[in-house]
Amino acid sequence: MEGTVIKSTGSWYYVRDGQGQHWACKIKGSFRIKGLRTTNPVAVGDGVVFSPIPEGEREGLITNLYPRKNYIIRKATKLSKESHIIAANIDQAIIMATIAYPQTYTLFIDRFLVTAEAYRIPAKIIFNKTDLYDQEQMEKMNELVGIYEDAGYECFKTSVTLRENLDQVTALLQDKTSVISGNSGVGKSTLINVLHPKANLKTARLSDYHKAGKHCTTFAEMIDLPFGGHIIDTPGIRGFGLVDMDREEIYHYFPEIFRASQDCKFHNCTHTHEPGCQVKERVKNGTISEIRYDNYLRIFEDNQEKFR
Repeated sequence: MEGTVIKSTGSWYYVRDGQGQHWACKIKGSFRIKGLRTTNPVAVGDGVVFSPIPEGEREGLITNLYPRKNYIIRKATKLSKESHIIAANIDQAIIMATIAYPQTYTLFIDRFLVTAEAYRIPAKIIFNKTDLYDQEQMEKMNELVGIYEDAGYECFKTSVTLRENLDQVTALLQDKTSVISGNSGVGKSTLINVLHPKANLKTARLSDYHKAGKHCTTFAEMIDLPFGGHIIDTPGIRGFGLVDMDREEIYHYFPEIFRASQDCKFHNCTHTHEPGCQVKERVKNGTISEIRYDNYLRIFEDNQEKFR
């Protein structure tokens, strides 16, 4: 039988077959994808072949994995040599960010965007909780929206609790398979509950002391949207480690830096110290955001070796 993985708990994989029935499946034996060292050999969004277990009640055994058109991946939290596939076979990757309550740092956003670029997945940004921001925070949000739109990313400003601009988000998600990620507490599960009330995802208030989010989504899960399409909700994450990336190629995944690099004096310019570097020149004249450039330097220095 064939199906699509719609939920992963680490030991169980819930598969939807062609008739819409759900099966609780395990993986047959030592199941690893060639060339990938991952904590999860099968991810939400994967197409799989499975065999029903006769003695089980709608239980099965995954025996094969269909080739992926793409996937988005990050370095595993505790295993630096391992990686974790967030989702597979997706049309777009969405990061939800907040200026405060909790604060999403631009380095986190840029690590996510770099990974999406590396795996050729279109990425969008939703800035949520606009109803909570004071004037200074609104100005900061608008500054970031300008920076990321100039870089080439479509941005959305929403208040999920007040239902502001959710028509734009609905149009963004309609008839596509999207993965949504972000720090805990930014409103991912709340957004999905508003778009699809029957999803009934668990939510929680921010920690009063840290003003940080609490983990509510425990496992990645694909949810069918009533207006067409699917959204993959992912557990809130605090860090986004890059995987299998030479630091000499990182600038390729900053679109505005890559465009400027065509005019650099040296073809192998790293945009850190070389003379005649047009990237540094455009940072100096304000054409390229200093925030984005500083994050490029941080990521460049952090990736002195490939993760294997």
